[in-house]
Amino acid sequence: MKTFEMSDLRLIKYFLGLEVIRTKKRVSVRMSTKVYSGSSSQKWEMLNCKSIDNLMNSNEKLHSQDNSGDANPLRYRLIVGGTLYRSYTSPDIMHAVSMVFRFMQSPSMHHLGVVKRILRYINGTVNYGIYHDKNEEFKLLGHPNSDEGAQDDQKSTTGWVFSLGFGVVAWCSKKQPITALSSTEAECISVTAPAYEAVWAQMTFIGP
Repeated sequence: MKTFEMSDLRLIKYFLGLEVIRTKKRVSVRMSTKVYSGSSSQKWEMLNCKSIDNLMNSNEKLHSQDNSGDANPLRYRLIVGGTLYRSYTSPDIMHAVSMVFRFMQSPSMHHLGVVKRILRYINGTVNYGIYHDKNEEFKLLGHPNSDEGAQDDQKSTTGWVFSLGFGVVAWCSKKQPITALSSTEAECISVTAPAYEAVWAQMTFIGP
């Protein structure tokens, strides 16, 4: 049998840019403002921009041909990559980040505007995080859904979220791999991935 030296670092406070805050009643996990929020906004000259409360217009549909002019691809990819990193502790921005991520190859100025809108939202929500109350019911719940087909290829988007108690533990927003022939088929496709996730999550958090 091999032995390994280990150090007791006490309760975790930071891990890969994630900040863990503990109180007597709850534990919260969020992206450290020291690591992401201020530095990212300052890098893209949006540190003092006006924050907003909503990420995207609910009726807005992004597509590849919008005639708004070409954006700098490198700049676009760097900003979107930063927002993707932020989404690891912010499920509220996951869908918007997923939408702009689809135009990494040839982004337009309109797409860049949507990305900057996400940054404005992040600036106003730097203290948001995922909270887990210590006395809440330890129950795993999952919620899948899908939307109508995208304008470019008519493929729907699958979204799902899992919560353990009142705290979110897993989430996803992703375009479906095939074109559904009806909204019913799109809904059926949308429950496949979270079904696998549910089995894994139950084994991990609750046990067989």
